Amino acid sequence: MATERGGLQRGRLLRGRGGSGYDRALIDFLRRREIPATLFLNSRWTDANPAVFRRLAAEPLFEIANHGTRHLPLSVTGRSAYGIPGTRSAAEVYDEVAGNRAKLTRLLGSPPRFFRSGTAYCDDVAAGIVTALGERFAGFSVNGDAGATFSPAQVSTTVGSAPAGSVVICHMNHPEGGTARGIASAVPRLLASGHTFVRLSEAWH
Repeated sequence: MATERGGLQRGRLLRGRGGSGYDRALIDFLRRREIPATLFLNSRWTDANPAVFRRLAAEPLFEIANHGTRHLPLSVTGRSAYGIPGTRSAAEVYDEVAGNRAKLTRLLGSPPRFFRSGTAYCDDVAAGIVTALGERFAGFSVNGDAGATFSPAQVSTTVGSAPAGSVVICHMNHPEGGTARGIASAVPRLLASGHTFVRLSEAWH
């Protein structure tokens, strides 16, 4: 499960400006059920949640991946996605990837293996730059919470119907949304039907 959110109300809900909140309920559920996940974190979130970051990074259940320096769509022409202007040149693409890569490498002791841009948009030239920097661009096949806008029921239905081999994206930075409750509903059904969950590094060798 690749997750990038609360509802179970265990522990307090932490909200942050600009998407820097922390959905403790979602992460605690993953811990209780021992569900591995790849967590894509950007520089802003890491700076806003240093203690949480250190704990997540120390847990073998999770792996940390690069979600960019400023959480921008990755483009060499400034193309927007979901109303967010993208990077405007190869130099800005480099800064978006390499800036957070350097931060995560310093904090983790080794570089991240995967990159996902803000909004998950990436043009072909930008994708080549990501590869040249030593990371693999990670897309997704199931949008589990529609950018943290789905209700718990919508998350449960969408994630619960994900076919085998899916890469499911959800958000752990909007605790006010329905992701945690939806995941808590969907995951037990998936486990009961024989599905297993892995981190991206275990699925993509």
